[in-house]
Amino acid sequence: MAFMLLTTTVAANAQFESGKKYFEGALNSIGASFNGAEEFKFGAEIKCGYFISDCWMLNAHAGYTHRDRSINRCTLGLGTRYYLLQNGVYAEFNVNGIFEPHHNDIMPGVELGYAYFINDKITIEPAVYYDQSFSDHKNYSTVGLKIGFGLYF
Repeated sequence: MAFMLLTTTVAANAQFESGKKYFEGALNSIGASFNGAEEFKFGAEIKCGYFISDCWMLNAHAGYTHRDRSINRCTLGLGTRYYLLQNGVYAEFNVNGIFEPHHNDIMPGVELGYAYFINDKITIEPAVYYDQSFSDHKNYSTVGLKIGFGLYF
């Protein structure tokens, strides 16, 4: 058992090295997020990243969300992720541009997640996130859960 845990940790460590690339597809907010303006939403996101040094990744992401009142949202953003532990625990800080009918916003956010390696390149990444709206905190600041599938190469 100890050997299996050590092997997983070593495999994860090798993926967080400078010069590695990252790609993620994620489903977010499938009824598992909350803000004051909506009851249900479904979102998808893609993210591409590059490790500028060991454990530090810069990324860009784009997303689409369908909300309960037939309002659609597009998101573009930039972020940085730091792997706190070599086993895959990470913290990410990002800034998102939100574009939807009758409301555009710049929303900084934070995400805490875990990259669980299925093999040496593919991960399942559950995360909890918070996005802060400065234009309408009550209705647009959001807390939610997401699940991503990452590829490290």
